[in-house]
Amino acid sequence: AWLVSIIVHTAKANDPEYLWWLVPAVLLLLLAMVLLYGHFTLQPNEARVLILFGAYKGTVRTSGFWWANPFYARARARIPLPPGSVSPEAVKAAAAKGMASSLLYRSLSSKISLRVRNFNSERLKVNDKRGNPVEIAAVVVWRVEDTAKAAFDVDDFESYVHIQSEAAIRHIASLYAYDRGEEHEPTLRESADEVAAALKKELQERLDTAGVIVEEARLTHLAY
Repeated sequence: AWLVSIIVHTAKANDPEYLWWLVPAVLLLLLAMVLLYGHFTLQPNEARVLILFGAYKGTVRTSGFWWANPFYARARARIPLPPGSVSPEAVKAAAAKGMASSLLYRSLSSKISLRVRNFNSERLKVNDKRGNPVEIAAVVVWRVEDTAKAAFDVDDFESYVHIQSEAAIRHIASLYAYDRGEEHEPTLRESADEVAAALKKELQERLDTAGVIVEEARLTHLAY
């Protein structure tokens, strides 16, 4: 409004000296546009890590409409995609346009979901305590607790949870016999609660690095 009034007043008064007021008016308009970029919203059970020029400044965990420093980063990291996920032809075509990095890297948002999530593992073929081949799968219920660890201590905490969960399932399966164990010996088939508790404990030790809390871990499939 100030910018428009200066232009109108200059045109009516026919006095070029009023045009000098355009400089602060334009600067104020640019400043207002920059400040508007600092607004963001958070849904329930959602957080945003605040990163200013590479330095971690804190986390907003309360839902609602917020304003923060407009120079806070919108992405927390750029990670390389797994090898083979993009065809060589697509990489060459993107390189010709100068856009190869957009195919080889993925940007991770500064917003992190705090909701409880499920991970259903694939059916894994492993050997039990006695070397017998068994097929095993599990479900892991988890959520992010420490957003700083999840954002900065690992590349991609979701991928980290999946990989470490499968590694823990394989390790737990090798510690127990499938069935018919020695006297008072727990087995995978007959000691479901004890195996689930051991799996949850090992998962929690592995996922502490990523700031993740394991709510529950339980076998969903078990067979020779």
